[in-house]
Amino acid sequence: MKSFKDLGLSDDILKSLEEIGFVTPTEIQDRAIPKLIAEKPDFIGLAQTGTGKTAAFGLPLIHFLDTRIRHTFALILAPTRELAQQISKELENFGKYKKGLNIQVVYGGTPITSNIRSLKSNTPHILVATPGRLQDLIDRKAVKLDQLEFLVLDEADEMLNMGFQEDVDKILEYTPDSKVVWLFSATMPPEIRRIIGTYMESPFEVKIESQSKTNENIDHKYIYVSKHDKEAALKRVL
Repeated sequence: MKSFKDLGLSDDILKSLEEIGFVTPTEIQDRAIPKLIAEKPDFIGLAQTGTGKTAAFGLPLIHFLDTRIRHTFALILAPTRELAQQISKELENFGKYKKGLNIQVVYGGTPITSNIRSLKSNTPHILVATPGRLQDLIDRKAVKLDQLEFLVLDEADEMLNMGFQEDVDKILEYTPDSKVVWLFSATMPPEIRRIIGTYMESPFEVKIESQSKTNENIDHKYIYVSKHDKEAALKRVL
């Protein structure tokens, strides 16, 4: 059985993983990380949520990062604020002993002026963002992606399902052609294939078969309530 020590990661990352309690990599981590570290290919990871995808791309990013640089090294796009927050937190844990590491997360529903001040005062090495908020920040010239080295599209199918395809295309126009693209998705609809054909070059692909069926024998129900009655209704349901 492999351990993270067998994957080629730096000592500072291994120290963080030991503290977190990570011992044995998941299948996607085991198959992706050594390849990403050795060759830096464009990459496609097909796997369900909960298979360890964040570590599969986050650990190599932190491994490669030289924190002495003054530009945004990697951009991670996620479909929801909750996922963006989760990714940012996990990367901070992975990079605990990476001296000078600066990770910032931006998403809708928060004051954009705060994002602008933070980004302009301290350019992040790794930026985690939802597409809509990032496009707004680009339009306001608060983000520069011209020296970007890595782009990660996490839950790419969900991003497109939520209507972010146009935003993703616009964002990619601001990134250099030389960047490495890593795409993670649970499914492979035609829109994802279009992104792969347009923005990726001979990508290495890893597909993780689902070990169990999801959403099996589940009935979905919903209740219409006014905004002010939501809490009371939720209590009754619980």
